[in-house]
Amino acid sequence: MLKKLLGLSALALAITSTHAQADKIVFAIGGSPNSLQGQTAQEFSKRLQESLGDTHQVEYYHSGQLGDERQLIQKLRLGTVDLAAISSIMSSVSPEFALFDMPFLVKDREHLQRIDKEIIMQDLAESADTRGLNVISTWENGFRHITNNERPINVPSDLEGLKIRTPQSEWRTVMFDTWGANPTPMAFSEVFVGLQTGVVDGQENPLSNINGAKFQEVQDYLSLSNHVYSPIWLTAGKDGWQKLPEDVRNAISEVAAETQGWALAKGEELDGSLLEVMRGEGIEVNRVDRNAFVEASNPVYEQFAEQVEGGQELVDRAMALAEE
Repeated sequence: MLKKLLGLSALALAITSTHAQADKIVFAIGGSPNSLQGQTAQEFSKRLQESLGDTHQVEYYHSGQLGDERQLIQKLRLGTVDLAAISSIMSSVSPEFALFDMPFLVKDREHLQRIDKEIIMQDLAESADTRGLNVISTWENGFRHITNNERPINVPSDLEGLKIRTPQSEWRTVMFDTWGANPTPMAFSEVFVGLQTGVVDGQENPLSNINGAKFQEVQDYLSLSNHVYSPIWLTAGKDGWQKLPEDVRNAISEVAAETQGWALAKGEELDGSLLEVMRGEGIEVNRVDRNAFVEASNPVYEQFAEQVEGGQELVDRAMALAEE
């Protein structure tokens, strides 16, 4: 009898454990917890947990704990991760996402929201869907700037010969190669050590990512360029998304939309405060000659129009939205 009771208890425990495992929502990012990406992910996780209550447990992982973004995309497709925040590497999934690798395309955050509504959640989301991913919401990485250890960057020729870490994105490497640098794709989690050891001379990221990862501790110059606005996309695997209960999908979508507004406001706030923080820590700051960089970027746009089907139309539509 005792043996039978023990057996039933073990079975009940196994069922309970299986049920608990099935009720987890695994959410991962590649960025550091102090970056805007990390802060936004934490805010989303908190709000989602409040919305779901006790029915599901949100498990949040940062700093590439479950893999870099390329690995996270694969895990979304396999269903071992439910949600991930994916940035520039989305262009490796669908070429149309490289629209956001085009230099000086996004004017401001209001412009971004119009692009989100008219282009991202229409054309780009559909493109991602055909490749096994479901784009849920557009959040912010921010406007990107250049740091390095050699000299201030004022014009593109100042980048000549510098090894600049870029995301694992074809078009970001095209951009920096066009400007004369030696672009070096690298996972974000490897960048600090790469800068510290001289594997790369510099990198480009939003202020929140630079400060969040403390790159100013191993970099001498910060050149404010705003050369790219980087969104980050809350993404699910297409199959995994459909397997979630409808009420859970609705909760995720609603909280993600709320979090977008939080992220954009936070990004604007950090643009003002972080610059002074980093100046105070000793990094030398300058502003690039925007016109010189815009002129030097024409070949990038030409190549995008040639290589990406419908690329010129996407650029024209995005730029037209800046004037509304």
